[in-house]
Amino acid sequence: MTAAAAATGAPVAQKAHWTDRIAHAALAVVALALIAFLAFPLLAILQQAVEGKEGEFVGLSNFIAYAQTPALLESLWNSIWVSALVTAITIPLAFGFAYALTRSCMAYKPLFRGITLVPLLAPSLLAAISLIYWFGNQGVLKAWLTSIGISEIYGAPGIVVAECFAVFPHALMILVTALSLSDARLYEAADAMGTTAARKFFTITLPGAKYGLISAALVTFTLVITDFGIPKVIGGNFNVLATDVFKLVIGQQDFARGAVVAILLLAPAVLTFGVDSYVSRRQTAMLTARAVPYRPKPSRGYDIVMTLYCCVIAFLVLAMLGMAVFASFASFWPYNLSPSLRHYTMGLVDAEVGVGFVNSLKMAAGTAVFGTALVFCGAYLLEKTKGMDGLRGLVRLLAMLPMAVPGLVLGLGYIFFFNEPKNPLNGLYHTLTLLTLCTIVHFYTTGHLTAVTALKSLDGEFEAVSASLKVPFFKTFWRVTLPICTPALVDIARYFFINAMTTISAVVFLYSPETKVASIAILNLDEAGEMGAAAAMAVLIGLVSTAATLLFMALAWWVNRRTQAWRTTDR
Repeated sequence: MTAAAAATGAPVAQKAHWTDRIAHAALAVVALALIAFLAFPLLAILQQAVEGKEGEFVGLSNFIAYAQTPALLESLWNSIWVSALVTAITIPLAFGFAYALTRSCMAYKPLFRGITLVPLLAPSLLAAISLIYWFGNQGVLKAWLTSIGISEIYGAPGIVVAECFAVFPHALMILVTALSLSDARLYEAADAMGTTAARKFFTITLPGAKYGLISAALVTFTLVITDFGIPKVIGGNFNVLATDVFKLVIGQQDFARGAVVAILLLAPAVLTFGVDSYVSRRQTAMLTARAVPYRPKPSRGYDIVMTLYCCVIAFLVLAMLGMAVFASFASFWPYNLSPSLRHYTMGLVDAEVGVGFVNSLKMAAGTAVFGTALVFCGAYLLEKTKGMDGLRGLVRLLAMLPMAVPGLVLGLGYIFFFNEPKNPLNGLYHTLTLLTLCTIVHFYTTGHLTAVTALKSLDGEFEAVSASLKVPFFKTFWRVTLPICTPALVDIARYFFINAMTTISAVVFLYSPETKVASIAILNLDEAGEMGAAAAMAVLIGLVSTAATLLFMALAWWVNRRTQAWRTTDR
């Protein structure tokens, strides 16, 4: 401060420290990455939707032509009513299961919870493959299916049942969280007034969980309407929007109408994202500092009923998984059911899916390492540095946008953007690097929110003290922030790895024969009629994901011992 300024007491403008410039440059790099690999591909879809075959601007002509195509409109209606039906079935089932986990004293809760989360470790099409073995033309229960008036499992019936299996864990996680936030004081007051159990359920439990129910329903609807694997395997001639996109772009090379369908798929996801953000804020506002956690009281009859209900759901999940495993070992379905490794050999060696597994592991490892680094560094720069407010707003928007973009839409945008010869990034097309980048962007938002949650739990005094001592922010990041947040980093890496192993829709447009991944190879085996080999490869993906989960759990245990000892005190 100059002598004149000190005498007058006038504020002095301080120049940005050189470390601030580094932080701003790093934030700009994150912004450029999200713009190049998220914003530009989405804009390329919009551009294709308003252009003609010669690249001329045609406005809404492609949308009008789509509306005048009865077959495509039928696909739109099919997608809507199937998604609505799956939502109507799944949400009550998941709510009952979540209610049993949070509002009863039944035994083996961790076991039941673990069983219902197993479908997350395998590709969604595993459910479709299993249903074919249960109820297909040569299925074990084909006669029973016919006896109840359903001629075949292919089409809408198969899609509905398989989707219920695939999305159940997603709905369950949301509803368990919603039901865990109840205030015990409300129930104590109701008991004091002699309120019946039914009245407490409808006046306290349901209103308290309504935002969780809305979020779960919206997420379920969006997951179903944008899923590609299940309709592709068991849909038969029953067309939906997700399969229409694939047929229009890959089969007919009709990029304009493919872009129109992609925008239609984007609409419910964007609506879901907006509504979910709104209800999440309302749910947070309902919590108070004086809330008392609800603790269920033992009730023998009630706990037995809840246990039986969870047993039924767990049995159905295990039956679906068990059939896929059994069929993968059956020598020749349904004539020779003796166990053999024929399908595993056929898939890994004869169909060269082994190469796809290597590619999947490379992509999953790259997604876990580089995705975690990008997500956490981006979140740190947003939360713990200052300046460049305009750029921060853009990065925050782009970080949340992937949650509203289905993988199929993002993959289609990558075709339009990176397949353009004039694009300097064109060299990435059909490479494993691009598949990895697409997967990182597809699952970016969840990792970002996890990192932000971990960073917000840290006191801002760390950065304030470092700044006062002239310590560069990156030293504080490396020595303080990173060790404290290491458990969150492990969680983010695990999330990226598992989803990269099982994803289909995000990469179905982007692979080449050299970069084919295991989940896509399963689709190709199914198209070739090798259902046994497809089941075997799906089971292998599930086993790899399970092994990876166990390794990440061990890593998390080791990390907690090495970096989180300060959280415990010896008295």
